[in-house]
Amino acid sequence: MKQFLIKYWFILLIIAGVVYSCKKMEEYPVIPAIEYEDFIKLYNPSQGIFDRGVFKISFTDGDGDIGLTQNDTLPPYEYNLFITYYEIQYGDTVEVVLTKYNHETGQYDTLTFNGRIPILTPQGSNKSIKGEIEDTLFIYNYSSDFDTIMYDAYIVDRALHKSNVVQTPLIIRK
Repeated sequence: MKQFLIKYWFILLIIAGVVYSCKKMEEYPVIPAIEYEDFIKLYNPSQGIFDRGVFKISFTDGDGDIGLTQNDTLPPYEYNLFITYYEIQYGDTVEVVLTKYNHETGQYDTLTFNGRIPILTPQGSNKSIKGEIEDTLFIYNYSSDFDTIMYDAYIVDRALHKSNVVQTPLIIRK
């Protein structure tokens, strides 16, 4: 009887192990999808202002081809995280292109919030991936009188599939 119970428990353990190891792998579409998670303003005590913020988005991608190598520097692989900056000006949402004077060229250069996500492709046969991206952005535009801003963002994978666009809520810089 005791041997029967031991064999019974042993078989039950094997069945439980097989069932657990056969859990379904998460599958996502090959076009990346993102969701807005949060935007946290960061206070700079030396300047007495909120001058930066952390933009958090989550993402999924069915074939895991998110990310660029260090050698991917030419368009269309220059950036894969695209962020647009807006100010609320007199009640209207206005895209603002920021510039900075370049003393070497004597011209203004366009500043961008775009970024580069490194290669994130998982090992193994299941390439589906999900995760979170955090990007620290400067939020204080010294040349602007407007204090309310927002951002939108999307990502592009190596197959050039563009994700949906997400938007922050209104951010008051003060």
